[in-house]
Amino acid sequence: MTSPAQAADFRPTHIVPQDGLPAWETPDLSRPTVALDAFLPVRLLSRRGEWGEILCANGWSAWVDGRLLLAVPQPPPTGGRPLTRTEDPQPLLARCTEELERYRQAVADLAADRIDAESFRRSLRGLRAGVVVDGESVWLYDESAGRWMYGDGTRLATYAVVAGPGAPPAREAPPHEADTEEGADVQAVKDAPHEPTRIVDLPGPEAG
Repeated sequence: MTSPAQAADFRPTHIVPQDGLPAWETPDLSRPTVALDAFLPVRLLSRRGEWGEILCANGWSAWVDGRLLLAVPQPPPTGGRPLTRTEDPQPLLARCTEELERYRQAVADLAADRIDAESFRRSLRGLRAGVVVDGESVWLYDESAGRWMYGDGTRLATYAVVAGPGAPPAREAPPHEADTEEGADVQAVKDAPHEPTRIVDLPGPEAG
């Protein structure tokens, strides 16, 4: 049984998604255990491939699909250590700037009645951009690779991915393709909801 002191010392790193999570006694599908409730705070102890070993506040531990855990907001994900798997942030920053400008121009054209709502929608079909800036920290969405990147102004590291490992990047349809029946089907697939974002296994004390 967990003591009050142990409960007070419990520091969750993740929460369970809103649909809950199946759990297993070991990283083995043949050994299921009690499923985790939605929004349950847990601490990620270790990873083994796509498996994640979690600890609950009451001291109970289990294994889950670690990719589906939702990270509790923390300071920038470096753990006080230099970033690994780094990239130059400038090309992605430039691409995000272009995508935001494309959206801004379309909004301006719509507001000035230079285009109608349907043209506005069609002109932005397939556009995806994501930028969060907090002081020197930046989170950028890399649409071509389906991932979020974290940067400190000089370097970028993969922070989260939106598809399982080995998944091919989404194919961009040529502009004319959306005008055909086949193109509409392709676009319907592209516009379908994404898989849950999977947080990358960044180095940290809990990762082992």
